[in-house]
Amino acid sequence: MTYEAYLDEVATLLTELYDIDDAAAIRLVVDAQAAEYFSPHDDHPAMRTLTRAREDAVALYKAGKPKLKPKPKR
Repeated sequence: MTYEAYLDEVATLLTELYDIDDAAAIRLVVDAQAAEYFSPHDDHPAMRTLTRAREDAVALYKAGKPKLKPKPKR
């Protein structure tokens, strides 16, 4: 998958696995990207797998959890 599709997949998995909204998931991905967390993924397309996306989503959530607020209940 493309680098952009990979980042989208990680953000989608964050919303599916955890009780956070799209904006919070995107913020986690953008912050990780700014910290160059995804640089190896850009350089090595073989890293962009669904399994790796799930692992990255879990890692990003754990690292960013203190900054997150839960989704408002409807």
